[in-house]
Amino acid sequence: MSLALADVTLTYPDGDARLTALDRVSLRVPAGTTTAVIGPSGSGKSSLLAVAATLITPDSGTVLVAGTDTAGLGRAGTTALRREKIGIVFQQPNLIASLTAAEQLQVIAHLAGGSRRAGRTRAAELLAAVGLTGQADRRPHQLSGGQRQRVNIARALMNDPAVLLVDEPTSALDHERGAAIVELVTDLTRQRGTATVLVTHDREHLHRVDAVAEMIDGRLRLPTPERRAAFLGDPHPA
Repeated sequence: MSLALADVTLTYPDGDARLTALDRVSLRVPAGTTTAVIGPSGSGKSSLLAVAATLITPDSGTVLVAGTDTAGLGRAGTTALRREKIGIVFQQPNLIASLTAAEQLQVIAHLAGGSRRAGRTRAAELLAAVGLTGQADRRPHQLSGGQRQRVNIARALMNDPAVLLVDEPTSALDHERGAAIVELVTDLTRQRGTATVLVTHDREHLHRVDAVAEMIDGRLRLPTPERRAAFLGDPHPA
């Protein structure tokens, strides 16, 4: 399973004209790999995630999620596809204050129509996978920022998605906790076979991902070995 975008163009109204957010963007992310998307604010990174998540329909181009062409699915079809095949890790965890860490996950299983027993079992397994076995009964205010982000990641994996979309997971964390979160995402990607897109401003962690793509003015490009080495601070690219 993988994520594939081909010649995707997305525009927004801008007065009497149209503003191009994505300009013939193509990207393929194989299962079990993480691609980081970097670029300045306003370059189109958020629009790319929104299109990949089926939250926005592009003007043109093709979006394939785990082999399914999203064109023509309609609102009900895209909602079902997101629920079954796509996990989204938002920049802010947005956890429900009254629910424990385990309950944050269990409600996702409930919304998908799963049994309570299966939801409890799955939640416990995922909390263990993100290192939070001992925090299952804690509510958000009892967790650190890094722990809340781990719950956020576990929640996105609750329905065993084929595609994982991660938006700036380190923005509110210090360097050490940020590194741990990126390492966790890449490790889980390999273990669970997801096709993961990681949008980030933090270039210090790019050595952990499988591929890097750079978004500039709505266009996505793969950096040359020299440019990627510059991102990583390596003066001697392979």
